[in-house]
Amino acid sequence: MPIVEAVEHLGGLQAQTPHSWYLGLGARLSGITPLDVSALLEDRSLVRVALHRSTIHLVSARDCLAWRPLIQPVIVRSTATIYARRLAGADVAELTDVGRAALEEQPLTFAALEKILAERWPEADPHALSATVRAQLPLIQVPPRGTWGPAGPVSGPIAHTTAAAWLGDPPAPAGPEELIRRYLGAFGPAGVKDAQTWTGLTRLREVFDRLRPSLVTFTDDDGRELFDLPDAPRPGADTPAPVRLLYDFDNVHLSYAERTRFGTVPKLGGKNGVLPGTILVDGVVQGIWTLTRSRSGATLTVRPVTKWARGDASAIEAEATTMLKWAADGGTYEVGEPL
Repeated sequence: MPIVEAVEHLGGLQAQTPHSWYLGLGARLSGITPLDVSALLEDRSLVRVALHRSTIHLVSARDCLAWRPLIQPVIVRSTATIYARRLAGADVAELTDVGRAALEEQPLTFAALEKILAERWPEADPHALSATVRAQLPLIQVPPRGTWGPAGPVSGPIAHTTAAAWLGDPPAPAGPEELIRRYLGAFGPAGVKDAQTWTGLTRLREVFDRLRPSLVTFTDDDGRELFDLPDAPRPGADTPAPVRLLYDFDNVHLSYAERTRFGTVPKLGGKNGVLPGTILVDGVVQGIWTLTRSRSGATLTVRPVTKWARGDASAIEAEATTMLKWAADGGTYEVGEPL
């Protein structure tokens, strides 16, 4: 599957980290390199933009322009809940216009944008000003941020411009029915709450009811109604699922209301409980993995969360070695202590 088509099939990839999502594509597609993916960011076929749940996602240019208007009210509402009282009376429409003009003149970091906005509204919280602009406008994180070079991930300022400036005039926005069908194409069978978790939208039951004649339904072991596209693949329970290494914010774990659907993902500690990469064996979390880089090279470390059978350990090593070669052109494979 071509890269852009795969990203669209997945409904985008959560991408608040600059580069770990590359590994999500590396786990799913053969015959591609990180440089192939990076080139699509640079030619604007792919973009990183705040979308589902107001979180940065990697999506195609088409999906960015079509989906953001549908999800925009959720982003605006959640941002206003936090920041509206800290705007010191700044008119949101005027603030949006000033922010748009500044960001379309040249891509800016939020620190640079806040400096411009604070000159106009000195009594307001600068971060509240920039957050409101981010909510009101679809802002693209522009390259070189998030790109990949011959030596590996490329750093760069977290600079933004508007989707209109970066991609041009948008097509007609998608309707909620189209969005739900796309969700089911990636994650079905799934329920209403699952789709609401993925999008951040509410009141989707009525959308599913409108779509019901064109969908198939199932009931899970807990009595929940699940929906799917009629022609979607639904392998039998005895179908082998190969070992896969999923990245830290992989859609598999974050696109359902019940986030233990594929097993429990251990947290690595810290204030926000940083998620590790996970190792799926027969579709269930059986370990975690981390990739670290230094001047001397790269190391991929795996750690079991359950006891591995000998055959599973060999399959994990093979998959990890493939990932290590893909992401770091080789390196060291290590098995750490069990969690």
